[in-house]
Amino acid sequence: MTNQSSSSAAATATTEQVLPPQAFLTQMAFAHVVTQALYVAARLGIADLVAHRPRPVSELAAESNVNERALYRVLRSLASVGVFKETAPKVFALTPYADALRSDVPGSMRNNVIFMGAEWHWRVLGNMLYSVQTGKPAWGYTHGAEVFEYFETNPEAAEIFNRAMTGMSVGTAAAVVEAYDFSSTRTLADIAGGHGYMLAHVLKVNPGIKGILFDMPSVIAGAQAILDKEGVAERVEQVAGDFFASVPEGADTYMTKSIIHDWDDERALKILKNIQKVLPPEGRLLLVELVVPESDEPHFSKLLDLEMLCSPGGQERTESEFKELLAAAGLRLKRIVPTKSPYSIIEALKSKDEG
Repeated sequence: MTNQSSSSAAATATTEQVLPPQAFLTQMAFAHVVTQALYVAARLGIADLVAHRPRPVSELAAESNVNERALYRVLRSLASVGVFKETAPKVFALTPYADALRSDVPGSMRNNVIFMGAEWHWRVLGNMLYSVQTGKPAWGYTHGAEVFEYFETNPEAAEIFNRAMTGMSVGTAAAVVEAYDFSSTRTLADIAGGHGYMLAHVLKVNPGIKGILFDMPSVIAGAQAILDKEGVAERVEQVAGDFFASVPEGADTYMTKSIIHDWDDERALKILKNIQKVLPPEGRLLLVELVVPESDEPHFSKLLDLEMLCSPGGQERTESEFKELLAAAGLRLKRIVPTKSPYSIIEALKSKDEG
């Protein structure tokens, strides 16, 4: 994977050189239109339908049970930005960008795009001004319940969210395993590990490790299929619970991926302190998170930070902010290990005065 910061910086510089300010801002302001066009294509599975050959929009519309002219207008717009290609009048084929919308390819973005474009999600982002005015997440303001409470009572939305999170793990897991040496770990506990893809990937590459998968009961219920598929189910103990109350004992390495960023400092500290309580003296905590550069360079973390502001009320953090947060939980930041993805591995140990 190319360095996202470098490529984004180059793209920004090129845009600033070529486009006048009005055109540049118009493109940015219409970004939500592109998001919805991607969402339509992802929900309808258009990339799967054209996976093996270019196909006329008449066939695609008939198989998708949608209006032919409307679908053509969506696909024409996506083709104009490089997603799909109109190879002949009203005939569409894959491009490398469209290929990533297929459901059966490594690193598929289909579930992520569906999550980003779902009506109940983009309506929250439409209330970003509320979050800026109050400092509170817009999710509760929009839906009458905070994000994870909302998912508890909206299982279809929860499944879309869980699939998107698994998709993010699929895209990150290989980079994490390549960057970090797990060989000295005996038991790895993945706290709020979702359906277990990240844990399963670590265990597949390290056959001597046992795993503990910990998440809410409703989430754990969906993990067995992935653990079976990856061939690690017999090495994984599945534990259901609430990480604000406690986390399971018995591991020498604890890991969280994209969890601490979901929460403000007060609630993030509760999670970290609960891990610190059960962490052995020589144990390790690994936080797989984005680290915000302390400069104005483009970085994915700065966009995701606005998602955190509006949805769960969490935040992306800089290295110094992680160091301060860990210290407050009785932990010390040992090092930050970069990966070939936008994510880093923040390794922490128990503070010496905590034993």
